[in-house]
Amino acid sequence: MADLLSLSTAVIDGTTSAEDVGPMNRINFQLSPVADGVAMVEAFSHCVLFETDDGLVAFDTSGVQGGQRVVEAIRGWRKDRFNSLVYTHGHLDHVGGCGAFMADAERAGTPRPQVIGHENVPHRFDRYNFTSGYNTVINQRQFGQFSRRGYAITDGDSFLPAGAAKPDVMYHDRMELCVGGLDIHLKHAKGETDDHTWAWIPSKKAICAGDFFIWCFPNAGNPQKVQRYPVEWARAMRDMAEQGAELFLPAHGLPIEGKERIRDVLTNVAQALEFLVKETIDRMNEGARLDEIVHEVKIDPSVLEKPYLRPIYDEPEFVVRNIWRMYGGWYDGNPAHLKPAPDSALASELATLAGGARKLAERGAALSESDPRLACHLVELAVQASPEDKSLHEIRAAVYQHRRGLESSLMAKGIYGSAANESKARAEEQ
Repeated sequence: MADLLSLSTAVIDGTTSAEDVGPMNRINFQLSPVADGVAMVEAFSHCVLFETDDGLVAFDTSGVQGGQRVVEAIRGWRKDRFNSLVYTHGHLDHVGGCGAFMADAERAGTPRPQVIGHENVPHRFDRYNFTSGYNTVINQRQFGQFSRRGYAITDGDSFLPAGAAKPDVMYHDRMELCVGGLDIHLKHAKGETDDHTWAWIPSKKAICAGDFFIWCFPNAGNPQKVQRYPVEWARAMRDMAEQGAELFLPAHGLPIEGKERIRDVLTNVAQALEFLVKETIDRMNEGARLDEIVHEVKIDPSVLEKPYLRPIYDEPEFVVRNIWRMYGGWYDGNPAHLKPAPDSALASELATLAGGARKLAERGAALSESDPRLACHLVELAVQASPEDKSLHEIRAAVYQHRRGLESSLMAKGIYGSAANESKARAEEQ
């Protein structure tokens, strides 16, 4: 079992580098005790466990493909029944493994564990069923590399796994639980989702944070998902920072110990989000267009060098767009975009002006090194103007594959990689 707290302390305090430690978000299905009666199974996502006098309380259940392995890891530590499963929020990597916990109770002949979550979790499940196909497509685009490694978060044709039980016990703003003598204070705050719960466990001086902290830049801008809440997210981080926690347990990445260390980390995350909000809103109030704001608002690179703020999943540019979406709607300030011509019509006209779609594609390829943003525009226009031309798809695939290699965030890599693969397939069609 790894000493997870020593690892996080070394990385945060700078006595070792994150590169020397390896991935902060590890998926190894290993259980590690982190305090007396507290353990964590590192999975996708983690399962955080608390012993009580009336069974175990588990925060999150991991995904549908990993749920059974999580349960097996727990059973190698404790045989106590599962009293309660607390969803920090309704994302599939947190609720998908629920069925494995229920099956464990059935095999043991113990009562079904109660499922606890915010009142918006059932609404999320309903939305997943309503948009099942769309969510399947975008999650394959975003997490395809994990699926190929056996960590898929879906199972079967339905996006929402059948074993993901809706909460039996729900709350609106705050809820105080006492399970087997263990007091647990549940608190709702918007952040990555509108159904998010973080918990304060006084006797352990511990916080279960869910996805409010994921050992990289906050997932507050995801371009393919519903609204995120950076203002409320920053406020939640400051609320946690003032709690005086000595043990901090995220659902992804390493746990953290030490009151001052935890406060500093949470405050730094809050400040990063607050900076983006202020700079974006200030420009919106001055009448700037979205395009101007996206290219003007930049976080100090030294902030993004912190081992828990690296833009390897989401990134600040996407957060700026989400702030605009939340406060400004979908109109970006460019009148031509209000009721635009079809992309294909614009592409055909520009191709004609340029002397043909190949001219656009070749110019895009030439700019791939010096101006990859512009290069992507040009190859996209070329293929939209002449979608059956396999040679153009070859150029488009190469440009997007190159662009993927330049990006740091999983989201950008996923989208550009998907575009490259799409054109590779078209170019190879018989």
